[in-house]
Amino acid sequence: MTHIPGTDEPRGLDMDFLTELAATLLTQFQKPTLAFLIGGMLLAAFGSKLEVPEPVYKFVVMLLLLKVGLGAGMSVREADVVALAVPAFFAAVLGVVIVLVGGRTLTLWSGVSRMDGMATAGLFGAVSASTLAAGMATLDAEGVAYEGFIGALYPFMDIAALVTAIALARMSAQRGLAAVSSGGAATMTMGSGSASGVDGDVVRTILTDTFRSPAISALVIGLAIGVFARPDAVFESFYQPMFHGLLSILMLIMGMEAWARLSELKKVAHAYILYAVTAPILHGLMGLGLGVVAHHMTGFSAGGVTLLAIMAASSSDISGPPTLRAALPEANPSAYVGASTGLGTPVAILSIPLFMALSDWLIGF
Repeated sequence: MTHIPGTDEPRGLDMDFLTELAATLLTQFQKPTLAFLIGGMLLAAFGSKLEVPEPVYKFVVMLLLLKVGLGAGMSVREADVVALAVPAFFAAVLGVVIVLVGGRTLTLWSGVSRMDGMATAGLFGAVSASTLAAGMATLDAEGVAYEGFIGALYPFMDIAALVTAIALARMSAQRGLAAVSSGGAATMTMGSGSASGVDGDVVRTILTDTFRSPAISALVIGLAIGVFARPDAVFESFYQPMFHGLLSILMLIMGMEAWARLSELKKVAHAYILYAVTAPILHGLMGLGLGVVAHHMTGFSAGGVTLLAIMAASSSDISGPPTLRAALPEANPSAYVGASTGLGTPVAILSIPLFMALSDWLIGF
């Protein structure tokens, strides 16, 4: 039986529910993010010669990430710092833990490379703005209150997950190169070395390069300007109106790239399908648990707990794909975009009523 938030009546698994489920899935595939991604795949499948020049792609990515960073920074600037601190810390922890667990889980499957596994886990650790917006709209429709600073949690989870995934993927690649250059055995550096066999200087270099990468740089500078400056006018007049159009171009490019590398994914598709279907629910439950802890520590609302769970369940469809493409060009977009945007996003959106019901049961709206 399924409980419908806002009512006292459970609902059985009847034809109306199945029809509604099918309609929800169809609606998700009609949304621009998925529609343009699928459109790009169809163009590539039919042998289209359409190409987007690399400089244009880089410009689109820069504008998108600046927009995301500015919006997040403005949200942080306007938030109550004390009330924000605990859920923000938990959001960052969630982003890191999801990447660590997800990357390890995926690479247990034979044929899944460390690079592809970390890139996929990075997207699932980051946040989908569209899924978060869907969660807010659902709570608004039900009359459920939540903290105004919820949008400010976005960058904490998003940046933590993406930086962790990129840094770990590069460290893994560095270990592989060290193993090859030393005849199959990486050199362990005592004292300054890490347990993974990469010395402290290498780790610092990788982290420095990660933050200096074009994608992370654009995201971080946008966040800083949003916090410390007053970019509201340029944000509303330039970045916000262009956002969805630029995103559609990006998704078209990602779709064409995904199809071009689809043959590489077929050998291990079952791993990504299983992960994409189960991870959103498991990640959402992790977010729900930490949200309940925040509730007992600071009075974090049940609506806020629900949205933290939804953020954890979501997988990035805006900042994540261009960030990973720029920072980890070796990773296969068919793996990380297909798993996250193609399957993870619909599963996360469909799970919103579940997290609402659990928050209502644990805390009460």
